[in-house]
Amino acid sequence: MSLSPPIFLKEREENNSRFVEIQQPQTTSIAAEDPLQNLRLASQEVLQKAQQNGRSKCLKCGGSRMFYCYTCYVPVENVPVEQMPLVKLPLKIDIIKHPNETDGKSTAIHAKLLAPEFVNIYTYPCIPEYEEEDHEVALIFPGPKSVSIKDISFHLQKRIQNNVRDKNDDPDKPSSKRKKTEEQDLNDSKCKETTLKKIIFIDSTWNQTNKIFTDERLQGLLQVELKTRKTCFWRHQKGKPDTFLSTIEAIYYFLVDYHTDILKEKYKGQYDNLLFFYSFMYQLIKNAKCSGDKETRKITH
Repeated sequence: MSLSPPIFLKEREENNSRFVEIQQPQTTSIAAEDPLQNLRLASQEVLQKAQQNGRSKCLKCGGSRMFYCYTCYVPVENVPVEQMPLVKLPLKIDIIKHPNETDGKSTAIHAKLLAPEFVNIYTYPCIPEYEEEDHEVALIFPGPKSVSIKDISFHLQKRIQNNVRDKNDDPDKPSSKRKKTEEQDLNDSKCKETTLKKIIFIDSTWNQTNKIFTDERLQGLLQVELKTRKTCFWRHQKGKPDTFLSTIEAIYYFLVDYHTDILKEKYKGQYDNLLFFYSFMYQLIKNAKCSGDKETRKITH
């Protein structure tokens, strides 16, 4: 279901074409301080104004929020939807949120706000069944069985072939006929384009993920791990490596790598606006820490 009426989506698409590239002097020290410095983002003036004006009303539930309502997944009154960028994604995204995850702290909502037609958020244990489409779905989660993004197509193709063999494994069918049917189905499967159509993310603290990850509805899915990215999240969990990303970071970095490694296209900032809210909050927190502004830090928390 679309977040906004079609007229707003059209206006957001037009606004999305006007980028403001964030640039700072290219020095090693600055790059280390600001890992989000080179993003190509739509103008964040609407967020600057909203931050100055303070909280405003959610037009759906009437709640007082800053920037967006984290229960209705819509921007607040001070942030007109037509002034937000609209991001088009190459595949669908399902986000499974732990019931105890604090809504106001979740970055998964950013994806729903900025790519509403491509993103769905489910609260565990209410999640879809993926068994019938396990050859075109991947779970983005680290682990001993996880594969790299570059190997996704290879492993999905193997699943298609295994599904064909399982389908033809009928003991009542003559062996010669079984073999002929299997060979034909395998040849047909090789002709089919192996396409990843949906990716799944778990949205919770790392200590809460096990309950969702071990759910039988997710056990048979291909696991993919992002191993080369480091988080800049201001609520980094103590005791966890810096490769454990926030949800919106994981979505963004996956799509960037997918674009170059699977689609084989040059990345030109197509998904940078997924970090529209995230980068703004990051800068607010960074500035607040430097100035000792506790009130600004409360806003982003």
